[in-house]
Amino acid sequence: MYQLKRTQFIQADLQTCWNYFSSPANLRVITPNYVDFKVHTIVPENLYEGLIIRYTIRPILGVPLSWISEIKTIREGNYFIDEQRRGPYGMWHHEHHFKEGEGGVEMTDLITYCMPFGFIGRFFHWLFIRRQLESIFDYRFRKVEELFNTNDYVESALSESLAPKIARTRKY
Repeated sequence: MYQLKRTQFIQADLQTCWNYFSSPANLRVITPNYVDFKVHTIVPENLYEGLIIRYTIRPILGVPLSWISEIKTIREGNYFIDEQRRGPYGMWHHEHHFKEGEGGVEMTDLITYCMPFGFIGRFFHWLFIRRQLESIFDYRFRKVEELFNTNDYVESALSESLAPKIARTRKY
């Protein structure tokens, strides 16, 4: 089992942060373009426990990988947790924490995950997957800095949140 933890201070109020980061539509904005992140579920304006969201990512050589996650827990304004139901990892548990402080919000991502395929999965984790995950969250850190920690953070974050379009759900 592996963990990745990132903490970032955001110069915005708690409600603005919560609204932005709890919207699956904004994941595309804060994910590197090469991942080709697409949401294939029509998502409601507000998350709810039990919500199932289907994504496609292309993290390695443009090969599409399907990812289905479930919103497991929501404590409005404090944290929410999503877990992979089906996808590239043996297990994926992602906690999104928000703590209001002086002048903004401390946001923490805590990801606990396992690789599939035993030794082979661990080898690929060592070879490149860990670095790729770190790179994705480094990008996210820089993008959040750009969106929120500049003088124009509100206008920037709001205009960026309108950019991604949610695809219609495909029938299985």
